[in-house]
Amino acid sequence: MNLYAVSLLRLLFLRMARKNRKQFFQNLEVIDAGAKGKAIAKAPDGRVIFLSYAVPGDVVDVETFKKRKGYYEGRVTTLQKSSDKRVEPRCKHFGLCGGCKWQNMDYQAQLFYKQKEVENNLRRIGHLDLPEVSPIIGSEEIYFYRNKMEFSFSDNRWLTQKELQSDEVIQNKNGLGFHIPGKWDKILDLDECWLQAEPSNKIRDAVKQYAVEHAMSFFNLRRQSGLLRTLMIRTSSSGEIMVLIQFFEDDSGKRDALLNFIKDKFPEITSLLYVINQKANDTIYDQEVICFSGRDYIEESMDDLTFKINAKSFFQTNSKQARKLYEITRDFAGLTGDELVYDLYTGTGTIAQFVARLASKVVGIESVPEAIEAAKENAQLNGISNVSFCVGDMKSMLNDTFVEKHGVPDVVITDPPRDGMHKNVVSQLMKIAPERLVYVSCNSATQARDLEIMADNYEIIKVQPVDMFPQTHHVENVVLLEKRK
Repeated sequence: MNLYAVSLLRLLFLRMARKNRKQFFQNLEVIDAGAKGKAIAKAPDGRVIFLSYAVPGDVVDVETFKKRKGYYEGRVTTLQKSSDKRVEPRCKHFGLCGGCKWQNMDYQAQLFYKQKEVENNLRRIGHLDLPEVSPIIGSEEIYFYRNKMEFSFSDNRWLTQKELQSDEVIQNKNGLGFHIPGKWDKILDLDECWLQAEPSNKIRDAVKQYAVEHAMSFFNLRRQSGLLRTLMIRTSSSGEIMVLIQFFEDDSGKRDALLNFIKDKFPEITSLLYVINQKANDTIYDQEVICFSGRDYIEESMDDLTFKINAKSFFQTNSKQARKLYEITRDFAGLTGDELVYDLYTGTGTIAQFVARLASKVVGIESVPEAIEAAKENAQLNGISNVSFCVGDMKSMLNDTFVEKHGVPDVVITDPPRDGMHKNVVSQLMKIAPERLVYVSCNSATQARDLEIMADNYEIIKVQPVDMFPQTHHVENVVLLEKRK
């Protein structure tokens, strides 16, 4: 490297160091909760400071670690005064685990800030004229509400501050839990989790203890080595349980020994599965799932419908709130029995089947072939004959030929992923011009972006936020649009 390049790199380094130089502020009031669960304070120079694990109403001392043109990122060093919205977190892992960032905030306050975020996004990002937004629908269960959890094995777990300061040599670094936020190769070893009801904790802890006692190797992300990779636990409201172990190494002796232990220790497990995954990532959608014991699926019921859920199925992770979400969607659709309905991003066809008995016909579209197969099987199981399901990439499949074949829909229901709808899909919806459009979203920011594009052609009639994920900043939102006359 020549002298000029070295000097340039040194200059850039010095600039970055000055830019990110730590600053300290005392007695700042936390004034709001913002996107991604961050709390907001204001620095004396007028810049916003984004903070983790602070609660609106707190008075705090802050150390910044990143400076940008209009804001800082910082951390709380001292809590000078507690907000009246602050509560004691129940989980011992709060503050390290990134899963429940709002567990230190009263639940009614959580609902307030979720509703506020939805309204702000629709107005500020979408520049939309809104009717009165309906009060957010909270969850009856604010802990142990999830029906699916995924845990990762690691031979290089996150060490606590106490362990780091100890003189004791740490021999066992095996862990089973969640990834530390911002540390892709570090796993927080869990003793407890307040998101999924028992026997979830018992199963996870028993699997880890057995693996440690029998010298089974835990996965190393950097080296891509080790026997045990991930553990998935799914449950249904009827008490059925699915457990899937993802192995990296193909060692039938150790694999069968562990699976037989789980089978004997927890006879209530309905579906015991495994995958041998030797690729670079943990996704199982392109992997063969092998049933070791029981069925290869569990069943979930909603109203008089039954859904088979396999290891690859997408299903809302809060079953009780999902029922409310689908009821709102069905109500917003305003079906009389004569309508043709398109259900975009249908997944395993839950919404499609939920509305089918009030429609003439429902056509569901989804990109995942296994999900469409499950949707067809569930429709047959439920005796629903007025639904059809098509598999393909939404942005290319929803075209003039598709509409010509299946008919022009009277109502479109769309429930896209967090990125929202592709611009081609939005353009095609404008061209199709259904009378009503129901937009279900897990990200009101991208929802606002899409709705702004449709604002000249559609009027927003109803907005209904739904809290599917207590103790987190995530919120679902349902919007009803009607074609302008």
